[in-house]
Amino acid sequence: MEAPNLDFLFYPRSVAVIGASHVPGKVGNAIMRSITLRFSGKVYAVNVKGGEIEVNGRKFKVYSHIKEVPDEVDVAVIAVPAKFVPDVIDECGEKGVKGAVVISAGFKEAGRAGLEEELVRRARKWGIRVVGPNCLGVTNLENGFDCNFNPPERQARPPFGKVAFMSQSGAFGAAILDWAAREKIGMSKFISLGNMADLDESDFMAYLGDDPKTGVITAYIEGVKDGRKFFNTAREATLKKPVVVLKSGRTEAGAKAAASHTGSLAGSYRIYQAAFEQTGVLEAKNMRQLFNYAKALAIQRPAKGDRIAIVTNGGGAGVMMSDGLLERGMKLAELSEETNERFKKDIETGKLPEHMSYRNPIDVIGDAPSSRYEVAMRYALEDPNVDVLVVIALFQSPALDEGIVEAVAKMKAYGKPIVFVAPGGDYPHKMARNIELKGIPVYETVEDGVDAVYALVKYGEWLGENGRL
Repeated sequence: MEAPNLDFLFYPRSVAVIGASHVPGKVGNAIMRSITLRFSGKVYAVNVKGGEIEVNGRKFKVYSHIKEVPDEVDVAVIAVPAKFVPDVIDECGEKGVKGAVVISAGFKEAGRAGLEEELVRRARKWGIRVVGPNCLGVTNLENGFDCNFNPPERQARPPFGKVAFMSQSGAFGAAILDWAAREKIGMSKFISLGNMADLDESDFMAYLGDDPKTGVITAYIEGVKDGRKFFNTAREATLKKPVVVLKSGRTEAGAKAAASHTGSLAGSYRIYQAAFEQTGVLEAKNMRQLFNYAKALAIQRPAKGDRIAIVTNGGGAGVMMSDGLLERGMKLAELSEETNERFKKDIETGKLPEHMSYRNPIDVIGDAPSSRYEVAMRYALEDPNVDVLVVIALFQSPALDEGIVEAVAKMKAYGKPIVFVAPGGDYPHKMARNIELKGIPVYETVEDGVDAVYALVKYGEWLGENGRL
């Protein structure tokens, strides 16, 4: 499938907000506030009432109709009652608008399929591509184009980064943006899919697959619009970059709820599972897992195998990690005799303490400074039997100094994926941020770390099976 060129939707030169309002709390007011916060392109307010509005300290003339706007308009963001939307689309077509983001609800999801069909018919007559209806909007974190109608003081925006996210649920999408902002997970683009009357999840997946600013594609879906199209698109996209999907409607009750939510048909969950397996899509079971996968894949290369080495200063955490990895189908690396001899020699010469254990998990013991970690990490990564390194640091130990940040950063030179786990409160959280600035993903719990390793191994397997690794 050829990817549609949707740059006009994410990089518009000019935008018209149809249904713009000066009244705080109104959707048309919130959209104006979001768009004018960081977007440097031209913004036009449209409302049949005309007049003037002030938003974010800027005054805007309000045009009664989009055709009155003196310049070209690339994208129209539409927030008017559903019954008026088809006529508004006609006006946009006469104006030469390329894309419409229809925020308005009250279409197929409300039992008005005919109105949605009319919206699509008119859009196609003019060659306008439509996002929605019944959606939250789209956001490009790179250039500040943001027509999300949740205001910034209620819903934070994450920093610009490599993870793109699309969602069939506006509310869930808003929660994801908030959560990503708090966790400092960088995002490239956000798309609220809504009813997918025109552009669907496959169209955006194809576009994001070719988007140089996106490293990982993530999605929340209840059902797909066209199964064959999704299958073919996903298979192509996953050979370019990872695709992680959180699929709801896995139970009969959930499928019924999905049908009444966005009017989508959830279908048999087993069919989705098979499709994901055959196309290389990684399926997440919950929101946390979705971003555990995405964060690892965004900043680490895929693993070339499933043999994992663990370096820890807490024996219990090492055992928990071992259990988690084995339960998810991975293996603990069996360190080579050469590596074992290196550890033995260092213990005999006093470079390493005799009470530490080096039989993977490598337990450097609670009194380990960063220098001891560095030796253990280096030996593990130099072992040909190791595909992935997990480092667990209990920063509550006074022996573990801040040199661990640079010590871990040095390990990137080996070219093997590394996952760091730092359980605890404020101090571990602060150290985690410093380590992530060096390009190593850090997780708060052992379980989250297991997720990260699993994603790196599974995506590596998929690329390997298809001759891409």
